[in-house]
Amino acid sequence: MDISKWVHFDLSCASRDKTDDKVLKDAVEAGKVIGAIFKEPTITPSAVQVKEMGLKKAWGSPNGAMRRGWNGCTISRDTIHIEGVKLGFEKPVFFERHAVGGEYGAGWRSVGAGRLVTTFFPDDGSSPVLCDDRVLKDEQNVVVTYHNPLDNVVDLSHHFFSRCLEHKIVPYVVTKKTVFKWQEGFWTIMKSVFDEHYKQKYIDAGLIPDGKLQHLISDAATMQIIRWTKGGFGMAAHNYDGDMLTDEVAQVHRSPGFITSNLIGKRDDGTIIKEFEASHGTVADLWQAHLQGKETSMNPLGMVEALLGALSHAAELHKGPELEQVKLFVKTLRSALHNTFRYGQGTRDMSGPSGLTTEQFIDKVAWRLGRYIAAQTHEEDMSAVAELTPSLKLRRNYQVDREALSALFSKYDTDKSGKISLDELEVMLSSLGVAPLKDPTKRSSASVDKKSRED
Repeated sequence: MDISKWVHFDLSCASRDKTDDKVLKDAVEAGKVIGAIFKEPTITPSAVQVKEMGLKKAWGSPNGAMRRGWNGCTISRDTIHIEGVKLGFEKPVFFERHAVGGEYGAGWRSVGAGRLVTTFFPDDGSSPVLCDDRVLKDEQNVVVTYHNPLDNVVDLSHHFFSRCLEHKIVPYVVTKKTVFKWQEGFWTIMKSVFDEHYKQKYIDAGLIPDGKLQHLISDAATMQIIRWTKGGFGMAAHNYDGDMLTDEVAQVHRSPGFITSNLIGKRDDGTIIKEFEASHGTVADLWQAHLQGKETSMNPLGMVEALLGALSHAAELHKGPELEQVKLFVKTLRSALHNTFRYGQGTRDMSGPSGLTTEQFIDKVAWRLGRYIAAQTHEEDMSAVAELTPSLKLRRNYQVDREALSALFSKYDTDKSGKISLDELEVMLSSLGVAPLKDPTKRSSASVDKKSRED
């Protein structure tokens, strides 16, 4: 594959500092033209890191600049599945996180006692609008101001509903609108788009037989993510809720390395811009170990899937004679990557202490890719390979407190037999809020009516 025309930008803290962030601005402008972007994990430096790295200032989030510069409407975070490897969710889970607004762009000040007035001044020169007027009685307060842009929720809606429909996934819209009244608009727009453009299609597909789009309160959604381990559902939420809930999806599925993170934006001419990155971040401890010459075993699945996504979108945008060639290469590399895991030749988070190092794993995938390309195939007969169920204990973030677990066992082992009976198990799971439902296929079971709650 010819990569000579790829454009590269160094978005390290050192590079951004040296160029006074011109490199980030250049990257955003180039992304508008190219339309298909693969981004490696970056750092938004803290005050401590500013001192450690000798930076001029705490440079802002590069992701925020990209979302604004590319008119980002949503960040798609989907579970990654490997056929023949049992992870968390049995079927795919899709998530759309509104890419702008909310707490991430908030302004704030620490203030004392006094009066706080929030006023909106319209661009058309009409009279100012009083948004809020309150008295602060405490001597210590933090005032936070943010807004939720809604113009691009229509684009988010079409992206979400069309994807779910294509992959036969049941969609849900998540807000806390029963308490946070300002979130009503997000739900109203999404429901309007659904009713006008998708309702009948979902009825015909048998995904939503009654044609009623389901709304979930955000705290109810946290419980359903734990319960619905069969997968096959999608959620769309505001920026902050989406950030939190997708972390939960990642943990249920296995880890942040097993979900995607793709920014969806749009050029002024309507062309879709897509930026792909790994959801797991910089994995700083492994990077430091690598710099020190130590052996590492990093699972590159999330980064490779991001690169493949960028390749696929680039090919779709240009639609040249290379389109089919790129599609075939993406299928072949994905097969080589996934089948390496299936053969038990994974990194240590999947294969245990005998797993491969970072370099050994890459070499093994490269060897398998070369073999597939030479044979002009992207498939391999895996029927004789047993399904793998990697132990959760192999996860890098596995930190179960055995003492607390023992105390929990004792609490529900009410007859002190040293065993948990079915009745005791039912009480325990019900108390924890994760008991299986009698009919998990009913969509009504997904909704917990919390309208009476104000917390």
